[in-house]
Amino acid sequence: MKGVILAGGSGTRLQPVTLATNKHLFPVYDKPVIYYAIEKLFAAGIDKIMIVTSGEHIGDFVKLLGSGQHFKRPQGGQVQIVYAIQNEPNGVAYGLYIAKEYVGTEDCALFLGDNIFEDEIESHIKSFSGGARVFLKKVPDPERFGVATVDSSGKVTAIEEKPMKPASDLAVTGLYLYDATVFDKMLDQQKSARGEYEITYLNNKYIAEGTLDAVMLEKEWFDVGTFDSLLDAGEYMRTKKRKSKQ
Repeated sequence: MKGVILAGGSGTRLQPVTLATNKHLFPVYDKPVIYYAIEKLFAAGIDKIMIVTSGEHIGDFVKLLGSGQHFKRPQGGQVQIVYAIQNEPNGVAYGLYIAKEYVGTEDCALFLGDNIFEDEIESHIKSFSGGARVFLKKVPDPERFGVATVDSSGKVTAIEEKPMKPASDLAVTGLYLYDATVFDKMLDQQKSARGEYEITYLNNKYIAEGTLDAVMLEKEWFDVGTFDSLLDAGEYMRTKKRKSKQ
């Protein structure tokens, strides 16, 4: 399985800071945001990762991350990082499509680079056997996210993108597992009313096929797209690190 980390976007909710740099380069306590995504995928056994970002900021990512030489296993081996440019912020599905040739016929883990997960994901990646898998989390403000409707058996029956009146409090977080058919599913996709190629469109295609399953997250999850969530994540990581030293 290959990893694809999306690290583009205009970061409008974090302006004026994002007028100077990409939000994925912001510090969350003692590490840049993008480090958390790379480390999570690497710990789960994924060592080939493409980072998709804007042409404006790609040089900053290369300077920070290089080819992945800062991320190594004790027994040897490192992350192999490559880069791709997303010229326009046309949505998550559009960002994934840029990685089509890189992913090829393999399964892929799509990771939104401004997400931080405390749950382990290795078991869910190793058990993946086709179709699609999403990771859900109960939140107090589901209208900010894609929202999943789940039946009594725990099966996802629908996903709605940023609804004004959410049908549940289950947010679809920024980690998705897909088989290689995901790229064919994009071929007839049109832009949404928001002017983007939505990842929710693809997830609902897998739902229609009966090939999407879901994992309920139990630990902390941060989507650091606002000043409050960025601060919350930093304070959480500071407390966690201090406790580990006691």
